Amino acid sequence: MTTDTTPGAAPTVRHEADPSGVPLLRVEGLVKHFPITQGIVFKKTVGQVRAVDGVNFELRSGETLGLVGESGCGKSTVSKLLMQLEKPTAGKVYYKGEDVTHLSGKDLRRLRRNIQIIFQDPYSSLNPRMTVGDIVGEPWEIHPDVVPKGQRSQRVRELLERVGLNPDFVNRYPHQFSGGQRQRIGIARALALQPEIIVCDEPVSALDVSVQAQVVNLLEELKRDFGLAYIFIAHDLSVVRHISDRVAVMYLGSIVEIGTEDEIYEQSAHPYTQALLSAVPVLDPVARSQKTRIMLTGDVPSPANPPSGCRFRTRCWKAQDICATDPPELVDRGQGHPVACHFAEAVTIVGGDTHVPEPTTDLSEPVETRASAKRRTGS
Repeated sequence: MTTDTTPGAAPTVRHEADPSGVPLLRVEGLVKHFPITQGIVFKKTVGQVRAVDGVNFELRSGETLGLVGESGCGKSTVSKLLMQLEKPTAGKVYYKGEDVTHLSGKDLRRLRRNIQIIFQDPYSSLNPRMTVGDIVGEPWEIHPDVVPKGQRSQRVRELLERVGLNPDFVNRYPHQFSGGQRQRIGIARALALQPEIIVCDEPVSALDVSVQAQVVNLLEELKRDFGLAYIFIAHDLSVVRHISDRVAVMYLGSIVEIGTEDEIYEQSAHPYTQALLSAVPVLDPVARSQKTRIMLTGDVPSPANPPSGCRFRTRCWKAQDICATDPPELVDRGQGHPVACHFAEAVTIVGGDTHVPEPTTDLSEPVETRASAKRRTGS
């Protein structure tokens, strides 16, 4: 870790990569089940909501891991488990090789100093009764050794300036700021303890497109200057591609495909990943005419009663008997990156010549085919 104390600038603490090669964060078999209960006085557990069911990944120093998937697939629950805001049902979380799954008290506070979070909603994540200066400086009340009391006021102003806000706003309240400005306040608060990892739980989903770009660019700049590692959770695949080094795709509590940005976006191999990418808007008219739109039928199954075997099989056009009996492991099946599918096949969905195997049921239909049908019928 190196410190830059240039006069007139906010003190910059840059985290360096571990020369031993140990991952900064490693997750093994992470599971979180929430009980379903009945009764008022005598509660009885009648089932389990399998919010997260066997998640594995690694995060290295200075890396951004994008976590994508539909609503309800368990992305935010994973972020809470990493922060120990929820206790896992099973599995392990290792920080620099140390098991931190069951930490409490002082040990847990030390962990949270190094792993901070930016919440999704900039309107509810800031206390409306506290000024911006109090919000950004509050972490130092819990970790007083980070910044001496006499320097806290100046450090708050430096952090606000670092995230693109006027330092004179320290005495204003959250309701006096726009959504994008509030999210910048949340970023400043996350930076206050000089963490190594920041969990970004959909930090731009509630913002306008132009403001999204500003916040994403700010996060990239902070990553470069401070040597931060991000776990970036989002729905927008274009945003995830812009900021991520690697991407993990989640479906119904499990990771179904993980790889580098190029591997996922250029040669996706899982049918669910291909369906997600096919929904991404393409600006180039030529590429758009070649792209096949994969239309999934049915709803996402309930995490309280997931399908047997492969959880995606009820919506997959490749599903066969083995998919109902044998859960596919997340391993490399010849595509160059791990995929949880018995019939994984690398396909280019966005850009270039696009080819998607025709499904056995009406789950996929080329965009131009529908347009031609309208012309033929005159509708």
